[in-house]
Amino acid sequence: MTEPVTTCIIAEDEALLRQALVERLAQAWPELHILAECEDGASALEAMAEHRPDVAFLDIRMPGLTGLEVATAAAEVSPRTQIVFVTAYDQYAIDAFERGAVDYLLKPITAERLSATVQRLQARSGNNDAATLATLLQRLAPVARAVDAPPPLTWITASAGRETRLILVEDVAYFRADNKYTTVMTAEGEALLRTPIKELLTMLDPDTFKQIHRSTIVNLRAIAGVVRDDSGRGTVRLKTRPETLAVSAPFMTLFRHM
Repeated sequence: MTEPVTTCIIAEDEALLRQALVERLAQAWPELHILAECEDGASALEAMAEHRPDVAFLDIRMPGLTGLEVATAAAEVSPRTQIVFVTAYDQYAIDAFERGAVDYLLKPITAERLSATVQRLQARSGNNDAATLATLLQRLAPVARAVDAPPPLTWITASAGRETRLILVEDVAYFRADNKYTTVMTAEGEALLRTPIKELLTMLDPDTFKQIHRSTIVNLRAIAGVVRDDSGRGTVRLKTRPETLAVSAPFMTLFRHM
């Protein structure tokens, strides 16, 4: 009888570290089937919802959604997935992991530490303690963002036709990807920002701006309401704009308390 295949996704925004983890996993766990390699939190969450893997290796600090936010949402979209956080955290956070139901890998990842993690994952085989995971995520939330990160954007310079506009970030209703650029939508109209949306994610205040779709970032303060349809997807109504915004099903978990 054929043994069931263990499936996995990897989310790490640094390409070299992501590739190194893939190579080490191939040695430590040859039977593991990697379904997706993700470079940011949004694509990781979408991969979790699509594949519902047995295991997910999540870098804690990623553009947009952090690994903690992905894990929180994954508790609903893929509850059986075992989480392994990849971290460069200090001892405070490591102590929290030691009391948790998930495992962690400290950068730089060693073969010995990865081997121990693989053994624990194989032994648990999908037996998750959701309550303990939720407690762990709450403990780690205050240190999820890099303390040495630059302050979030306050102003942006964007083009509206031949005019260059200086826009206060808090006045932006939402950002939408436009090829290599980003469309900025305010109550007054639209403008074009010469910054890709993935790069923009790293510059915005994560408590105010949330990605709700691969191509859309919304200002939470600009939201008038959110409606969920029967398929699990959502629609955002805005306070200052007439159009509505589509919310991918995995991202609806961000609005469960609204």
